[in-house]
Amino acid sequence: MMNAAGIYLSVPYCRQKCTYCNFASAARPIAELPRYLKALESEILHCSEIWEMAGLPLRGSIRADSVYLGGGTPGLLNAGQLSRLLDAVRTAMELAHEAEITLEASPENVTAESAPAWAACGINRVSLGVQSMITKELRAVGRMHTAASVADSIATLRQAGIENISVDLIAGLPHQTAESWEATLETVLKLEPKHLSIYMLEVDQDSSLGSELLQGGSRYGASAVPSEELVVELYTRAVERLADAGFLHYEISNFSRPGCASRHNEKYWTQIPYFGFGVDAHSYDGECRWGNVDSITDYLERMDQGRQPIQERRKLGFGERLEERFFLGLRRRQGVSLPDICSEFGNSVCEPYRVKIRELCDTGWLEANGEWVRLTDRGVLFSNEVFAGLLLGETS
Repeated sequence: MMNAAGIYLSVPYCRQKCTYCNFASAARPIAELPRYLKALESEILHCSEIWEMAGLPLRGSIRADSVYLGGGTPGLLNAGQLSRLLDAVRTAMELAHEAEITLEASPENVTAESAPAWAACGINRVSLGVQSMITKELRAVGRMHTAASVADSIATLRQAGIENISVDLIAGLPHQTAESWEATLETVLKLEPKHLSIYMLEVDQDSSLGSELLQGGSRYGASAVPSEELVVELYTRAVERLADAGFLHYEISNFSRPGCASRHNEKYWTQIPYFGFGVDAHSYDGECRWGNVDSITDYLERMDQGRQPIQERRKLGFGERLEERFFLGLRRRQGVSLPDICSEFGNSVCEPYRVKIRELCDTGWLEANGEWVRLTDRGVLFSNEVFAGLLLGETS
């Protein structure tokens, strides 16, 4: 199925909010969850009317080959709730028989009962929010699992027939050291996941830990957060360690065994359409981008009142599409093809980018290999600066 879309379902509920989390999720009363799921199911089933109500272009049947349930912790959902959501997707979309269906979960969500129930629903990929295998680091950010429970979770998933398992790790947690990071990597690799995501700790006002760091406080373990230099060292070590273990570094934060890259997430970086449903979910149809409200309360009120949940939408201009082609494409370690971009947007428009690319190659942040331009290993660490630099070459 060529250029089939991706479907994202937001389940922004957690047992408790992790201190580093800056997503639009919340530790809300679980009793509210059925009401939210009913609204989410309605949004999926009535997406055409909602998009029309929001002034978005009408479209025909949507073909999709990936579904991603994120959050939050959608691993909290029971089998019946998962089945109803996926049945809604299959009713509203043309979902490929071999679709990749990913569920984000915490290790404690995986049980002898839940894992086979997930598989029966059609879940064939699970992304585990592990973050660390060191108990002290986990407790500092509000995570309750252990290295042993992670190993048990992965074994349980495999017994249920779910082999495509991804593990998330964070470089930069409180109390993390080079030695503890090495131990985390070593322990995770022994579990042989198909995919790993390695994130450097984000410091911003949208998380408790980030806000405390910006204010110079010490709560939430802020005083024990590693230096920026050490975080870079940890990330770099992970890149080296995973390469030695045979993983392909296919995107800035993502590593996979051959053939196990996230089909869904690749759509974001290659500008293939995707459609998001639920709180703070975003969509892209090739021309327009739009996003839902980021408040659970606002979302529920809008859906209860028959109002559309979309709070922002815009049709991308020529310059925006060109910018996105560069900064999304360069997130992939393969990089971008200049001839392909010039063929689509025109040689004259691309010329200022060629000049800027040469400058960034001179800094050692980009490298040109034939027709392809990609971030260097050093450039990955300065990717935001590279993207900002390329925006200076925009032409209208």
